[in-house]
Amino acid sequence: MQESKLKHYLLLHFIVFIWGFTAILGALITINAVPLVWFRMLLAVIFIAIYFIVKKKSFKIEKKAILKFVISGLIIALHWITFFKAIKVSNVSVALVTMSTGAFFTSLIEPVFFKRRIKAIEIVLGLLVILGLYIIFNFESKYTLGIIYALVSSFLSALFSVLNGLFVKKYEADLISFYQLLFGVLGVTVFLIFTNQFSLDFFKLPISDWFYLLLLSSICTAYAFIASVQVMKYLTPYTVMLTINLEPVYAIILALIIFGEKEQMNVEFYYGAAIVLFVVLLNGLLKNKRAIEKKIRTKKYVKKS
Repeated sequence: MQESKLKHYLLLHFIVFIWGFTAILGALITINAVPLVWFRMLLAVIFIAIYFIVKKKSFKIEKKAILKFVISGLIIALHWITFFKAIKVSNVSVALVTMSTGAFFTSLIEPVFFKRRIKAIEIVLGLLVILGLYIIFNFESKYTLGIIYALVSSFLSALFSVLNGLFVKKYEADLISFYQLLFGVLGVTVFLIFTNQFSLDFFKLPISDWFYLLLLSSICTAYAFIASVQVMKYLTPYTVMLTINLEPVYAIILALIIFGEKEQMNVEFYYGAAIVLFVVLLNGLLKNKRAIEKKIRTKKYVKKS
């Protein structure tokens, strides 16, 4: 049993490493953010569809779910477009550290959808995140546009994560993902048609871009998603959450190794990044503590009853 748990824990780290590698691929692929996301989503839909066919899973969904998946699919598409734009106009380190603000945005959005009050500690943690970003802004002003794109992307990421928290109670995770990606790529297709971006040159990519896109859509999107759903059956949400918080760390280390000087920042950037990452980790620890206390209270209540 312990050996099985270790195996799935190592698999989780591998999945998080893959997610961190997504940003690296975004920097390596030469095409702009919008076509990059179109190719990624289209290829990922194909790979997940193959997975459904092999596993003989049903594609059937109820009609009232379609609008939910259309809206959330478009949010995901915009999230990825702004994420890759952030990488293109700045670098991997700036984009990933700024993306870590997702936990702060989630703490603001979640109470609206789950109808609870915003906790004082979440406001304090949010202010600490703003302090970390201020330090980065102040000393890395040349990356301002990249930070803005990453903040928008982070907000959108938090929004669709909260929405998926509602959807997953009713629909299977892989079905949600398939239709969100499908409607997302359809939305980007409409945009590309109206802006007259489709042409023969649109599909004439360097061989290296095709290779990276296949990696991005298959390993970093379709496989990572399916594997992450599987591993959550064996590990606690707390373990999963803490490990996922390592994604920016993995990505920044990879970026320093692959891109070298381009990713080297002022020491103040790392001070600001440390504050943001510390808040993300602290937020996870506090949420886990509250979850444990709630579980204990529930057990006591059941025993008294």
